[in-house]
This record gives sequence, C-alpha cells and structure tokens, in this order.
Amino acid sequence: MSVRKLKPITPGQRFRVVNNFDEITTNKPEKSLTVGISKSGGRNNTGKMTMRYTGGGHKQKYRIIDFKRNKFDVEATVKTVEYDPNRTAFIALLEYADGEKRYIIAPSGIKVDQKVISSETAEPNVGNAMKLKNIPLGTVISCIELKPGQGGIMARSAGSSAQLTSRDKKYVIIKLPSGESRMVLGECIAMIGAVSNHDHMLTVSGKAGRSRWLGRRPRTRAVVMNPVDHPMGGGEGKSSGGHPRSRNGMPAKGYKTRKKNKASNRHIISKRK
Repeated sequence: MSVRKLKPITPGQRFRVVNNFDEITTNKPEKSLTVGISKSGGRNNTGKMTMRYTGGGHKQKYRIIDFKRNKFDVEATVKTVEYDPNRTAFIALLEYADGEKRYIIAPSGIKVDQKVISSETAEPNVGNAMKLKNIPLGTVISCIELKPGQGGIMARSAGSSAQLTSRDKKYVIIKLPSGESRMVLGECIAMIGAVSNHDHMLTVSGKAGRSRWLGRRPRTRAVVMNPVDHPMGGGEGKSSGGHPRSRNGMPAKGYKTRKKNKASNRHIISKRK
C-alpha cells in the first residue's frame, strides 16, 4: 500500500495526500451482504440533538462483517479485497467451499484466490482465525475477542495489531496497540496478521469539504462559547478559558477516567503508556 501527493493545481489539492488503493480489486460490493443505513444527524428518537457536529455526509451502504469467524473447519477462498466506507480498514470477501459468502476485515498482505480457514488445527498463516491457546508465541494478531463467541473487538482499525507474548494457565497475555499488556482467555478467537491499509494515517484530506462528505460538521472551539454553553467559555477578549475540560466538566489532557474498581482491571498486567 502506498500514498500519493497531488500536484497543487487547486487550493484543495495543495496539501492533499491520497491513498493509491493498490490492494483494492473491485468497486462493487456483494449485494447480499449490504444493507441500507440511515443517518440520524445526531438526533435521538424525539428529534433532540444529542450528538453535536454530526450531519450530512455521502450516502452509504453498510457491509455486514463476520467478526466472529465461527464457520469452523471449512476452507474459504478470497474473492475480492474492497473499500469499506464505514471503517478505515479494507475488507475481504470470502467464498466458502459450501458456497456461502462472508466479509471479513482484510489482513495486511492478503491476496485474491488465497485460501483461509477458521480452525483449531489451522496453520498460523495470514488471514486464518484460531483460538488464542493454539497460536504460537510472538505471533502478530488482530480482531481479538475479549469473551469467547463475542466476536473480534480489539485491534480492528487500519494498520493496528497486537502481539501474543506468553501464556498463563487458561489465559494468554497479549500486548495491545496502546502498549497495554492484558490477559485474555485462551478460548477467544483472533485473526493472524495485522490489519490492512496501514498507510491510512498518512493521508491528508486537503480541504474542509472532505470532512463534510464523511458526515462531520464544523466543530466550535470551547473558549469562544458563552459560559452557559461550556465550562471554558466566557471572559473578555481572548481569555484562556481555564483548565481544559469537556462540556460536562470532565478534565482533559491526562485525567484518568477508568474506574478503579472495574472488574476487568485484574486482567491488566501493565497499563498503557
């Protein structure tokens, strides 16, 4: 995967850096695995705006992703690698030996016509899904479950991955992208390999309009609001606004928000940096 800097023939393209999409093989999604998605504009069921700076955006269809990888011991062939507007990573279309088709998060380096499988006895090859207790130590993994059968919820965004470092009885210890080391049950499933589109972080939109296409409206700075609207608002002229905090008063920039008595704290070996 590579990125490309455009020539500055317009103001919007002067700083724009785009993805080359070298890995993408088709621009038409599998119709049976797509559903319509409606936009709320940040409003709840009574019409009240509960999420600010949301609205507009291009029309999209949701691709149904198989995060559970629970079709065991049936080999599948990679048919396409596709762009998904709902996530930063690419997705891959699998066709199983019995004819069923499913989308998965595409791992980095996956190719069309490659064979993948979800099995306890599978080889630790890129794209295969295995239980953590059967994966060799030091393997790079992604789309990791926290509870057996839940579906992968960790290390799913573009370019992210975790590493399986050691085992402790029924648990395995993995090092997450944040730097945190934690214990996860060995019965949980993970995908071998890092997530695709690792150059996503290098792209530059180039203009405000591209944010509007993604459904993001302009964001108002807190210090220019009135005191009734934000704790950092008010004051004469360009006053600093006091301590950085959220709209409901929660301190920002270093304040720990994780509960000290959270049940899953006992699974954390070392905290993130």
